[in-house]
Amino acid sequence: MVFAAAAGGLSPAAGAAEELGDAEAGKLVFEKCKGCHQIGTGAESRIGPHLNGVFGRKAAGLEGFKYSKSLERAGNSGLEWHADTLSAYVENPRAFASGTRMSFPGLKDPQDRANLLAYLRKFSDNPRDIPEADPTAKGTDHSVDPGILAIQGDPEYGAYLSSECTTCHQIEGGDEGIPSIVFWPDDDFVIAMHAYKEKLRPHPVMQMIAGRLSNEEIAALAAYFNNPE
Repeated sequence: MVFAAAAGGLSPAAGAAEELGDAEAGKLVFEKCKGCHQIGTGAESRIGPHLNGVFGRKAAGLEGFKYSKSLERAGNSGLEWHADTLSAYVENPRAFASGTRMSFPGLKDPQDRANLLAYLRKFSDNPRDIPEADPTAKGTDHSVDPGILAIQGDPEYGAYLSSECTTCHQIEGGDEGIPSIVFWPDDDFVIAMHAYKEKLRPHPVMQMIAGRLSNEEIAALAAYFNNPE
């Protein structure tokens, strides 16, 4: 398994990282990172990639740096670095991406992670607009009742339901001809499925499939495809 924790599989502490912490405290936390990473004016990639502009960047998306195959596959499947995914990765890099070359054991303290992300955010584009623009804003094409988005899906039940999906969509994350649906944030998956369910997205097969799924079944599929095993 390449990818062991994405947005739907985050711990509550990781999810809380959307409320970013104290950047000055985060600068001190970054002392644990700077043996491999640089940030700020003149930063260059070393053992690890430089971290300027990491918010909103596709995983393995910095041109010229050689990433592990696991992060390359995750990036090709749509993983981007936002507060939730960055927090999960920093919490336990090898649990998040099993093939990563990053040997750092992880930051277990959620406040340390929140502070670190606040510091990294300063070196992103338009940092004053974050978190308003990134990471809390989501590109969606219609609204969904917050109560539906709050449903906690059962990934085991989602795995049971997934066979109809995987007749077309590749569980390995490939997207040759048919879009990949693995590693999506749960909310994005649920919103897309409800758009088909309500016939706001024009695809007759997807409209038919989504139309016969309950809210709980859609949530279960979202949880499973976010972190397929």
